[in-house]
Amino acid sequence: MKIKVIMPITSDVFNEEIREEFKHYVGPHDSFDVENLDYGPASIESEFDEAMAIPDILNKVKKAQEDGFDGVIIDCFGDPGVNAARELVDIPVCGGFEPAMQIALGLGKNIGIVTVLPNVVSMLQDLISKMGIEKRVKSIRYVNIPVLDLGDKKKLEDALFNQSLEAIKNDHVQVVVLGCTGMMGMAHNLMKRLKEAGYDVPVVDPAFAAAMMVKNYVYMGLKHSRLTYMTPPVKPYKWWE
Repeated sequence: MKIKVIMPITSDVFNEEIREEFKHYVGPHDSFDVENLDYGPASIESEFDEAMAIPDILNKVKKAQEDGFDGVIIDCFGDPGVNAARELVDIPVCGGFEPAMQIALGLGKNIGIVTVLPNVVSMLQDLISKMGIEKRVKSIRYVNIPVLDLGDKKKLEDALFNQSLEAIKNDHVQVVVLGCTGMMGMAHNLMKRLKEAGYDVPVVDPAFAAAMMVKNYVYMGLKHSRLTYMTPPVKPYKWWE
């Protein structure tokens, strides 16, 4: 199985870490390729950033299918361009949000998200509404750390722990979802620290969830429904090269 991991940003600050993490997500006979955008934002932290990223995301998704990849991961919790990409190609495409939330819904009743900045909260509320899970998501909190500063792992882990603890105590959260794919590698230690604090709750890593979801779709021979994601009408398109 060949999986294309599209980083929907121009910055390559996460690339090496992603390559190391994804070695644990794929099987011995699977392969993956990590690719950044050629143009767009350095990180996605607003609706504007997302809109700027989508054209080249679609370019990369289209090329991934042409190059024989079996599935695509758009490595962002905001799922930028996911629905458009599903219309465009005949291979499975997932972002971070939908797989993480689908997994979380099977692990507990009340879900909480801990994301990066207040700027993205309304974006996540829109995604929650589109999935129809407003009654299950009890909390959206943020660590107030910009995406490109998530490399300070100690600071990030402490902030995630504090915000998760508040969500559990005050918002009655029973499952924690990491609200940024740049928070990779945090889930295990966070679960351990929460358990030591008296709260045995699962923590869902969205990048891991996306990888597992795409792999399962490919193994099961499934792709997204053409009754939902209809192929765009035939017309001239000018693609950025």
